[in-house]
Amino acid sequence: MDVLFPFAEYWSFYAAFMAFVLVLLAIDLGVFHREAHVVTFRESLAWSVVWVTVALLFNYGFYAYASANFGAETGTRIGLEFLTGYVVEKSLAVDNIFVFVLVFAYFGIPQKYQHRVLFYGIVGALVFRAIFIALGSVLMQYSAVVLLFGIFLLLTGVKMLFAPEQKVDPDKNPVVRLFRRVMPIAPELHGQSFLVRLNGRWHATPLMVALLFLELSDIIFAVDSVPAIFAITAEPFIVFTSNVFAILGLRAMYFMLAGAIDRFYLLKYALACILIFVGLKMVWLNDLFGGKFPISWSLGIIFALLAIGIGASLLRRPVPKGGRV
Repeated sequence: MDVLFPFAEYWSFYAAFMAFVLVLLAIDLGVFHREAHVVTFRESLAWSVVWVTVALLFNYGFYAYASANFGAETGTRIGLEFLTGYVVEKSLAVDNIFVFVLVFAYFGIPQKYQHRVLFYGIVGALVFRAIFIALGSVLMQYSAVVLLFGIFLLLTGVKMLFAPEQKVDPDKNPVVRLFRRVMPIAPELHGQSFLVRLNGRWHATPLMVALLFLELSDIIFAVDSVPAIFAITAEPFIVFTSNVFAILGLRAMYFMLAGAIDRFYLLKYALACILIFVGLKMVWLNDLFGGKFPISWSLGIIFALLAIGIGASLLRRPVPKGGRV
């Protein structure tokens, strides 16, 4: 299917968008988070509102542009596709937050340094997502690849429903183990530095090892999330921008939810059902509806699954291990 925003014609849109993102990141780190400090719930909530508002404003501008150039019906579809992709990516990012909590606890990273690790982790995530999306835009032109990704998402969703939770153990990760052989690791933190010179030799600090593991984790998550958004829209520009906005707000969402992440223990089942749904779209539902499952239905189903997962978690407290509620 032909896309409305091919890179060859709209490369200036990508360039302008990336310049805008770089400005936002520079303001974030260079102005508001120049000094390491503990991010409070109030601060993270404010930043969450800012990132969501910026994403929605961009969505409105994108909708207005598409409506003016391709017609109101197409503009509405484009706007809904961006919003749906943003919600899907934002929802799947909850899994990242679980990993962030475990990794920071494992390496003993103080709260005041966590923002710095997440900032550079997100910069790396943006690069890897761009690569994944570029590859996906080429591969998803082939129906066999679409079917393969759909089956993969279905199996991933089913696995999330029934497989027990796995503990995070960076020492067993082969890349982390290889890094430890190549680069000596300092036994303790040295402020917010990622590298420190000890006895005439450069050492990586625990902050660097935590950053490396978070980058590896995001690559794994991207394998699920990028195909999931391509199931929503065939427009690489929508996939890219919705991914970027969801990732930009991930740090604020982490600091807002980290302390209460266990409270939403049933949300993982909603996320599993979302993956199963988008997998079904790719292997069956799109063909059933003449090539495109209604985007408004997709958005409604995804919102409903998230509402059920959040509501059920709030209504029913998790059962402590070895005890009763």
